[in-house]
Amino acid sequence: MVFGNIRDLKDYSWLEEEVLKCFKYAQEHDLMAYEKGSHEIDGDDLFVNIVEYETTTPQNRFWEAHRQYLDLHFMLRGPEQIDVNFIDNMEQKEFVEKDDFLPLEGEPNSHVVLTEGDFLLCYPKDAHRTAVAVDGPAVIKKAIFKIKIK
Repeated sequence: MVFGNIRDLKDYSWLEEEVLKCFKYAQEHDLMAYEKGSHEIDGDDLFVNIVEYETTTPQNRFWEAHRQYLDLHFMLRGPEQIDVNFIDNMEQKEFVEKDDFLPLEGEPNSHVVLTEGDFLLCYPKDAHRTAVAVDGPAVIKKAIFKIKIK
């Protein structure tokens, strides 16, 4: 799991090339103007999902992890709390391969709060529960880059 802000990108030069490609894409495209939905960048290897939703209570949300893709959550308009833990600390349910979705149950180990320019990079062992309200419900807009694991 890596948490940071795009303004400090020079400090993250050690990240995988495909992850850095996402940041470059974000800097070269007006993601705020993108419609909700999936936008291809490099076929199934790299794409971005633009989401807009209202944050809510943790009880209304679910835990997830992924095996086939890294998730790079990049906040366009926030705030949003994302609860985190490691999948080995949680009860793992049946993996849904076609959706690359591993449902989990458990409690948070910690959380991050994303505001504009912040990012959270989740690897396969990183459980995350998104859309948790910070100081009450807020409508957020976020880019979620999906980076295929090769």
